[in-house]
Amino acid sequence: MKTLRTQLFSILLLAALIFTNSIYAQTDKQTTRFGIKGGINVSNMYAKEVADKNTIIGFNGGLFLKVPLTPNFAFQPELLYTTKGAELKYSNSLISGTASFSLAYIEVPLLAVINLTKNVNIQGGVYLSSLTSVKVKNVSDIGLFNFENELKKSDFETLDYGLVGGGGGEFDNISLGIRYEYGMKLVGKDR
Repeated sequence: MKTLRTQLFSILLLAALIFTNSIYAQTDKQTTRFGIKGGINVSNMYAKEVADKNTIIGFNGGLFLKVPLTPNFAFQPELLYTTKGAELKYSNSLISGTASFSLAYIEVPLLAVINLTKNVNIQGGVYLSSLTSVKVKNVSDIGLFNFENELKKSDFETLDYGLVGGGGGEFDNISLGIRYEYGMKLVGKDR
């Protein structure tokens, strides 16, 4: 599965560079832009009664459409495939271990983009996402219980939503940005 993800990410990155070059060569900042994007996610989940919560690295890739409404304001919807999750360390008097959660989503960010300067912008909005797959791995110190067999996609909420904020820069043939997403819905179902 990791090989397929790596190949998909490489293809999306290469296509983004090629496609973005052709878009920038034919347009300026005041016209609608369509393109391919990709990036890296650093995500975390919060769980009750878990002392140590560590981030995991994921990726995202997909399409964007930037529609200028005024010289300094644009609407930017996106369609992304993204991976999120966390590594949670647990410990009590009987057992301790680490559970890794990797969740894949189809995500639709809906962003307002405000141009602060010719090259710098801030972005804000909401995201809606649908869970496509779940991979859970548990390693305990005594090896007696196995989350991989106990937790599956049906143990997680199918829909997720939240707030998005960030900023970016547009320079000739490339755009760079950083965002923060705050999920407003519980990811796991109560069991």
